[in-house]
Amino acid sequence: MGGMTEPASPATTTAIEVFADLSCPFAHAGLHRWLARREASGRKDVSLRVRAWPLELVNGTPLTGSGIAAKVAALSVAFPELFAGFEPDNFPATTLPALQMSNAAARVDPATGERVAIRLRDLIFIEGENIADPGVLDRVAAEFGVPSPDAIDEQAVLDDLAEGRSRGVIGSPHYFGPGFDDFCPGLDIAHVGDALDVTRAGSRFDEFVDRCFSLER
Repeated sequence: MGGMTEPASPATTTAIEVFADLSCPFAHAGLHRWLARREASGRKDVSLRVRAWPLELVNGTPLTGSGIAAKVAALSVAFPELFAGFEPDNFPATTLPALQMSNAAARVDPATGERVAIRLRDLIFIEGENIADPGVLDRVAAEFGVPSPDAIDEQAVLDDLAEGRSRGVIGSPHYFGPGFDDFCPGLDIAHVGDALDVTRAGSRFDEFVDRCFSLER
C-alpha cells in the first residue's frame, strides 16, 4: 500500500460515494485500502467519488496537526507507509480550498477526481506538505490538468455537507453504495486507556468491499 493505485476508467458505470475530509487520517488510510482492494479485484469499472465532509465546518473548528498526532501515531503502526512524512507543524489550517479543487477535478472526469482526492491526502500524510498553500494547489492543478476552482466548486463543498447531513453521515469517511452504506469500514478503532489502538478491519471490511465489487459490470 502507499502511492496511488490505477484509477477507474472514465467509462465507469458504478460509483461508490464517500464523504470525507482531506485532513482526516482515518479517511486517508481507508481510501488507500479500498483502492488497493479494487485493484486486486480487477473492478476498474467501479469508481470512487470522494465528496466533501469538511470537518472544520462540521465541528466548528479545523483539525490541527498536534491534535491528530496521536491518531496518526496509532495509524502508523498498521499503515507505516501512509504516514511516513507527516509533519504536525505543516498541517493545513483549512481544507476548504483543497476540497474545492477536489470537486473541480471530479468535474473533469471520475479518474481525475480519484487521482486528485488521493494526491492531496498523500501530500499531507506521506509528504508533509501544506495543502492550504496556494502554491501547492497550483502545482497539483498543473500536474493533473485541473482548472482553477470557481464558484460552482465552492458551492459544491457546502452542498456536499448539506447532503451528507441529510443522508445521515456519521463522520469521515462514510461510504455509500447502491442500497448500502458504512462508516469507516476499513479500520477497527479501540481506546485502550488513554491510548488509541487502530488495526485493519477484517471480516467487516471484506463484507463491505464484496458488496462494492459484486455490483453488475
